[in-house]
Amino acid sequence: MLYSQDHEWINVKGDVGTVGITDHAQSQLGDIVFCDIEPAGTVLSAGDTAGVVESVKAASDIYSPVSGEILKVNEDPADDPALLNTDPVANWLYTIRLNDPSELDGLMDEEAYDLYCRG
Repeated sequence: MLYSQDHEWINVKGDVGTVGITDHAQSQLGDIVFCDIEPAGTVLSAGDTAGVVESVKAASDIYSPVSGEILKVNEDPADDPALLNTDPVANWLYTIRLNDPSELDGLMDEEAYDLYCRG
């Protein structure tokens, strides 16, 4: 699993990545009350907005950690956004077919991400 500076995680198998928000992100947001992700078929560049999550405290864009086409959107967090507070990994947001696997080199492993979150 790799992590972005925008607090998204991606788990890649072959040329498909599963993307979600990190535990750190959900804890900073607080109680999540809304989740909306771009539909399957949407083509994103790394850093593009893939959707939004809103909590009682704030709204936060979800940024794509890599370039590619959204293949599938997990509807569970849209139907019950609080799932993202209980387990943000099991409640992934979308899958994406990677256009450029070398973009993964710019992401952090778990140790680097933990250090990044601590400042």
